Amino acid sequence: EVQLQASGGGLVQAGGSLKLSCAASGSPFDHYAIGWFRQVPGKEREGVSCISRRDTYYAASVKGRFIISIDNAKDTVFLQMNSLIPEDTAVYYCAAGYYCSDYDPKDWYLWGQGTLVTVSS
Repeated sequence: EVQLQASGGGLVQAGGSLKLSCAASGSPFDHYAIGWFRQVPGKEREGVSCISRRDTYYAASVKGRFIISIDNAKDTVFLQMNSLIPEDTAVYYCAAGYYCSDYDPKDWYLWGQGTLVTVSS
């Protein structure tokens, strides 16, 4: 069995920071491309960031503010979110896939449950 678990969401003021975690279990963590996605009611789920053994990617909307990283010893991928703005408010999901270059949520085969991030003005 393999699974992902996202955590770390919460309420934060604009300009503040949050650090999300995606913990993996049941398989070697470094064999996955791990992506962060977010979804707002009324909008489609969108890719935010991704990390694989060789590559990292960021959506234009978060580049320069968010940092994705991995702790292999802890089997955990992190998303450090800085300079948060209300538009970042969403449910954030982590997922496993094959390629960071493919941000279509339908192509990602393993999902964790979401964690809610709320940014207040």
